[in-house]
Amino acid sequence: MRTWLTPSERDFILSFKNILIPCLACALLAFSSLTQAQEWPTRPVKIVVPYPAGGGVDVLARALANQLQERWHQSVTIDNKPGANTLIGSELVAHANDGQTLLLSTDATFTINPHLYAKLPYDPLLDFKPVTLLVSFSQLLVVNSKLGMNHLQDLIAQAKARPNSLSYASYGPGSQPQLATEMLKQKAHIAIEHIPYKGIPQAVLAVVSGEIPMTWSGVISARPHLANKSITALAYGGRTRLKEYPNVPTMVELGYPEVDANVWVGVFAPASFSPNLVDRIHADIQTVISQSAFRDKEIEGKAYDYEGLGPDEFKKYIQSESLSRSNLIKTSGIKLNP
Repeated sequence: MRTWLTPSERDFILSFKNILIPCLACALLAFSSLTQAQEWPTRPVKIVVPYPAGGGVDVLARALANQLQERWHQSVTIDNKPGANTLIGSELVAHANDGQTLLLSTDATFTINPHLYAKLPYDPLLDFKPVTLLVSFSQLLVVNSKLGMNHLQDLIAQAKARPNSLSYASYGPGSQPQLATEMLKQKAHIAIEHIPYKGIPQAVLAVVSGEIPMTWSGVISARPHLANKSITALAYGGRTRLKEYPNVPTMVELGYPEVDANVWVGVFAPASFSPNLVDRIHADIQTVISQSAFRDKEIEGKAYDYEGLGPDEFKKYIQSESLSRSNLIKTSGIKLNP
């Protein structure tokens, strides 16, 4: 009986070994990744929101966190890190290495900031993995009711009669309210001064108190002040009128279709998260949002449009939106110091 191998037999076994071992390693790695995704989270989870507490983005994040912690059997806390047009909170998540930190932010982080700053403290493409596009919403252009303005033309007339006599609040340089107002200024040929605040709640309260004449606001932040008539809505940035405020015309109707006041909100993970884990988190969020009670109260009840895009679709959407925002920023003429 032959107990040795011929050179050709040895070569065959070695080549088979070279193929088999990498395949086994890949299979084990995939199995390990899948197992980790199924078992995650094993510790408390933190969702960073780069906006102040009390605004629409924060309220949505807290509602989602409450439902996720029941599903994950771990505490899910919201960590508000406002400031610098979302740069502070976004940088924190980009460099997080604990495997338990997520980001819930808006288009500012991924499709606006890259075109405003020469250098960012994070790479929007390499440092994050899109998990899901949650919702989108448009904003209302609101003014202090004591100004006696009931129509957009009233605002434009005053701005033309007394250039720079009016000012507007935003939640930071390059934010959606600034983009929308700067575009309006160009198209209407008016001059209005920009005053940045930390967030929408602060900007709206500044208008309510009369500290500043106008701002853009989502429905959730504007609703109580519209109800008590301390502010007046002159226009809506969406393409169709709001059901809740059917008498407020859109910017398209008013002759300014270029004035885009649309915002989207999404969830992101650090780049270290495996694709299986990203898919798992997306599926869990979808389960929460598919509940009719949650949708009625937290999405439709706040005049949001449900999106629900998954990781791959969301990534493509961000790329498309980034190009659109780049063109908008160039047209608006907004410039920031590098």
